[in-house]
Amino acid sequence: MHDCRPLLEKTDFPAIHRGKLTTLQVNLGYLCNQTCIHCHVDAGPRRTEIMQRETIDTILYFLRVSDVKTLDLTGGAPEMNPDFRYLVHEAHQLGVKIIDRCNLTILSEVGYEGLAEFLVEHQVEVSASLPCYLSDNVDAQRGNGVFARSIAGIQALNALGYGQKDSGLELNLVYNPTGTSLPPSQIELQAAYKKELNERFNIYFNQLFTITNMPIKRFGSWLISKREFDPYMQQLKEHYSEANLESVMCRSLLSVDWQGYVYDCDFNQMLDLPYANQGKRHLSDLLNVNVEGTPIAIMDHCYGCTAGQGSSCGGALD
Repeated sequence: MHDCRPLLEKTDFPAIHRGKLTTLQVNLGYLCNQTCIHCHVDAGPRRTEIMQRETIDTILYFLRVSDVKTLDLTGGAPEMNPDFRYLVHEAHQLGVKIIDRCNLTILSEVGYEGLAEFLVEHQVEVSASLPCYLSDNVDAQRGNGVFARSIAGIQALNALGYGQKDSGLELNLVYNPTGTSLPPSQIELQAAYKKELNERFNIYFNQLFTITNMPIKRFGSWLISKREFDPYMQQLKEHYSEANLESVMCRSLLSVDWQGYVYDCDFNQMLDLPYANQGKRHLSDLLNVNVEGTPIAIMDHCYGCTAGQGSSCGGALD
């Protein structure tokens, strides 16, 4: 795999600083039942990096002593961590909002029976990747048969109340472009998704989040191999919007890797770009520490979050 970091280190991206911390985004490991071309984590079935119970207990302690209100769980497939249900149950007891970044196909994997019902029981918000409402596009990006299994996963969640009006069970879908284009209008694409998925499969969901593909890890390596890295970066810079700086996710979020080390965002984690450029810091080092006002580590990939409508884990910024 091509190393993208040397191509990103020299940057003219503006300096930014952290605001109030509201969200802890935790990567529970790189193990995944899928291998997607756009994956900035380079996750897959052969990865062995998994967060251990001791680190999970540190996460829970941090939630107890901080003002963080949201726990955002990602991976890999976060549900494949053996302690996923333990963490969700304990965090739910603390009254923390929990987001599960689910790939949908995990719901039909052997050994994960009852997962959907568990998510309902703990009022977990599901943020599910579905890069298109057409099967060919999804299977090309995520693997043969993924679209059909994803649709079945959404239907199973719908049957339990997810995405249904007044159920309190939020189901959001995530769109990634299939190539080097920027995401289209989130509002317009959401309307198309709702119409097509309802008419074709009688599916309901709350919101669609559009996320720009980041020029790092697996996607970045693909760009280099296709000689598209420089043109893609140029496109991101040409569509830079200063207005997006106010709401980029790194200003209110801390990213935690599977070993418990902290970063300004999930993308910086994948580039091994430590929190606030301070060197390796463990979450246990930040207990009872006010991180507001600290500088955010930046490189050229940051243009991916500020291009066009902007992009974050919660979709477009404008």
